Amino acid sequence: MDTGIKAAPTRQETALFLVGALAAIYAISQFLRNSIGVIANDLARELSLSATQTGLLSSAFFFAFAAVQISVGIAIDRYGPKNTMLVTAVLTVVSTILFALAPSASALIAARALMGLGCSTFLMAPLVIFARRFTPLKFAGLASLHMSLANIGTLSATAPLALSAAYLGWRESFLTVAGFTTIIAVILVWAVPKDQAKGEGRENLSDAFRGVSEALKVRSFWPVFFVHLTTYGCFASVVGLWGGPWLKDVHGADLETRGSILLIAACGQIAGLLTWGALDRHWGSYKQLVLLAGTATALLLIGLIVLPLSLTGATIWFGLFGFCVAFTPILMAHGKSLFPPEIMGRGITLMNIGTMGGAFLSQSVTGLLIDLAGRNGQGAYTAVNYQLVFGALAAWLLLSLAVYTRAIDLHPSRHASKA
Repeated sequence: MDTGIKAAPTRQETALFLVGALAAIYAISQFLRNSIGVIANDLARELSLSATQTGLLSSAFFFAFAAVQISVGIAIDRYGPKNTMLVTAVLTVVSTILFALAPSASALIAARALMGLGCSTFLMAPLVIFARRFTPLKFAGLASLHMSLANIGTLSATAPLALSAAYLGWRESFLTVAGFTTIIAVILVWAVPKDQAKGEGRENLSDAFRGVSEALKVRSFWPVFFVHLTTYGCFASVVGLWGGPWLKDVHGADLETRGSILLIAACGQIAGLLTWGALDRHWGSYKQLVLLAGTATALLLIGLIVLPLSLTGATIWFGLFGFCVAFTPILMAHGKSLFPPEIMGRGITLMNIGTMGGAFLSQSVTGLLIDLAGRNGQGAYTAVNYQLVFGALAAWLLLSLAVYTRAIDLHPSRHASKA
């Protein structure tokens, strides 16, 4: 008999709604950070950009993102992840509108840097929420689920963006994204639990910055940090920036073909995020999985230099690359395991400085490398230009993995087995 009284949502339903809402706002960040790759050739042609300028346009997001991570960590610990995230969501909407309306290359770069500031909390704040509300054994799985769902944004920055740019224009496409961001921000007001007030126990600023210093001194911080510095930079530089131009300049792929192939890379990344995250609970080691996936990623980059791939082979390569490079949840869980609860927000945001700062460095430096090799007689970039990029990324990643072998492995299953 229907009494007309609706049952209260279960704890699991509430958790799923929370994860979904947080993943939605992070999807906006994923779209914005990866959105240059598909339309890079069109922007370069419209604004007469060199490879160095194109690299700066894309990397400005990551520079601004990384530059504020210490402040973000302090804000999360002092004012709460929800409050911090909502403030930056407003900034994201404003910056996306400015980007869509920008009349010049300098205005585009400035707006994109502002985007980086706006999106700077959309990964760290949710991770702190997960760490505070769920057990350590569930953290890597939740992080991988969060990042997998959010990669709808990465998917949207490939073939869908190419289609939208072709039929609506890239400016109209970004205005639409600003509208979606506004809707998601409103949903977060209700979906995310209220931050717990700290009252008189709140740290002063001096103590807050002292916590940053403590996080930097945590054992194994630097070995884990260096892998953060290189891993996402590989994905951001290949799929988020130079993959599209490489497909056009070397294989002659048009806009829709480039978008479709990069979509395969994004799908591979989603599969990788889910796979590596699931393996974490059963493998019992952060280091082994990171070394396995990181080495496979470096070998794929080297293979792109030494193997003469057809367009079909390149399509398969992008899928494999997206899968192998998607071990970020394991790396984040390893970093999170190093820090005590009172400095966790600052600790994982420091790690994220490596992630986003590395993307800035890799995109900026690879742009310089492409210009350094010069153009051919027809004024186009050749395979040699891009081989410099892939070789540099592979070398950087392998060097960081060598340093990473010195890190301690604090996987919770190991401690549980010793208890």
